[in-house]
Amino acid sequence: MRILESKFVQGFIKMANDGYLQGWHERNGGNLSYRLKAEEVEMIRPRLNAPGEWTPIGTEVPGLAGEFFLVTGSGKYFRNIIVDPEVCLAIIELDETGCNYRIRWGLVEGGRPTSELPTHLMNHEVKKKLTNGKHRVIYHAHTTNTIALTFVLPLDDKVFTRELWESATECPVVFPDGVGVVGWMVPGGREIAVKTAELMKKYDVVIWAHHGMFCSGEDFDLTFGLLHTVEKSAEILVKILSMTPHKLQTIQPDNFRALAKDFKVSLPEEFLYEKE
Repeated sequence: MRILESKFVQGFIKMANDGYLQGWHERNGGNLSYRLKAEEVEMIRPRLNAPGEWTPIGTEVPGLAGEFFLVTGSGKYFRNIIVDPEVCLAIIELDETGCNYRIRWGLVEGGRPTSELPTHLMNHEVKKKLTNGKHRVIYHAHTTNTIALTFVLPLDDKVFTRELWESATECPVVFPDGVGVVGWMVPGGREIAVKTAELMKKYDVVIWAHHGMFCSGEDFDLTFGLLHTVEKSAEILVKILSMTPHKLQTIQPDNFRALAKDFKVSLPEEFLYEKE
């Protein structure tokens, strides 16, 4: 089977294009990565390029040693992925130490994987361990309304979670663990990767102040749906705040507890605090 015809590549391309159509990927903004299943690697192995030189990742992810990933390229535009995926995407292989990668397919006009590869791989390592390998997708997008909220809400996990939960009833069901928030940091390096990966131990959603959002999930639909839900709630909250700084009514802590009981989810009490 040709690599471009494989189901996981087609799913990756669709998700990337869906994000572009939402307006989350101006220019070369955002990035996406997928950890291949063993059977997917074997299916495409005859089509992979001959092994090349190893390149340092910029961090260490021993828990991902030997794994293969489909990733977006640095400087590549999401709007072009559906048009010319072999130019915009790459399949990379990690070495036996988890310190280096090499490109095995894609980026045919040159280039390298996303500059935020350290963050992606450190998140993948955390989620692989915590979910017994179920999580395979990490998605970063420049979600307009979520970014806007980072200028007006305290950069605090509890506040962001509570405000997003209150803005749309489905939210505590879709992301019952809440969201984490990282204050502004220079993107692309190991420092922000470490901070994000630490929050990913607790959450599936991490918001980067004044920048965007990272989400982790089992497959493309669940991960896209998670990020889409958070951003939709953020849009509602932006509209509320543009009309009034004070809500006349909202979902109360006991309402959330009733919701959790009926939908059989566990909501941490730390987010169900009484407001002043």
